[in-house]
Amino acid sequence: MALITRPFETLSAYEAFFAHEEMPVLRHTVKELDAMREQEDHVNGRAVAALVLSDPMMTLRVLIHLEQNRRASQNHDITTVERAIMMMGISPFLRRFADLPTIEAQLHDHPKALIGVLRVISRARRAAKYARDWAIVRHDLDVDEITVAALLHEVAEIVCWCFAPTLTDEVYAMQRADHSLRSVAAQRRVFNVSAQDLQSCLVRQWHLPELLVSMMDTHQINNPRVATVKLAGNLARHTAQGWDNAAIPDDLAAIEALLHVGRETLLHRLAVPHEDADRLLNAGGQAAGALPPEQSPQA
Repeated sequence: MALITRPFETLSAYEAFFAHEEMPVLRHTVKELDAMREQEDHVNGRAVAALVLSDPMMTLRVLIHLEQNRRASQNHDITTVERAIMMMGISPFLRRFADLPTIEAQLHDHPKALIGVLRVISRARRAAKYARDWAIVRHDLDVDEITVAALLHEVAEIVCWCFAPTLTDEVYAMQRADHSLRSVAAQRRVFNVSAQDLQSCLVRQWHLPELLVSMMDTHQINNPRVATVKLAGNLARHTAQGWDNAAIPDDLAAIEALLHVGRETLLHRLAVPHEDADRLLNAGGQAAGALPPEQSPQA
């Protein structure tokens, strides 16, 4: 797998690069799949799905594979991992996803980037956990779809760490030097495109299911499913270093409005430590501060 050492000039150049690159997964995922392959008669689909959903890049690979091997007779998208495994069958699934490239091997010479990508993956897992729980509270028709959308909501950042480690580290360094610098501005200075621009391009190139793509589209933020995914990502990002980020009260106010619950109930559901919960209970916050205004797709 190649690395991007200098920024491309255009979004289409990034698109062309990634058209020929295989997505790596966590080494732990490869080891666990190997172990399951040896004991496949005793493995069930739920266990395989749980492993896949612990790794955003493995989840991405499964969805890409489904689209690339879509049958002519298939008239609907497969939007959850468990359904994908059921459709393929456990044994064929385990055989198909053998000998995968790993993130650790890709970043062997970039240990700082490996730490960076593992942090983003941890954040994605937490976002998926939040989104799943809130979807259950909302009695959503399919919580698994929301789980996958939240897990992949910022997959472009993971991809950038894997394929452009030096440039991605430069983005973070710029923000550490200037705390007022927004992520989008830093990304465009370094990459000439933002992570969101890149993600929008890649999800179309990978032909991810339209339902999942729509749930990652903040132009539709008034849709409760889109808001669930967005707010889960926000809270996971803002709590990455603890519960004292200044944006958290706004996040909590928006989540309360989404779920129709009070602050005390929400803090208990989030398992916020007592010392932080006491402070956040009366911290206020504005829901409008946590979500972007709804825009037209052309905006």
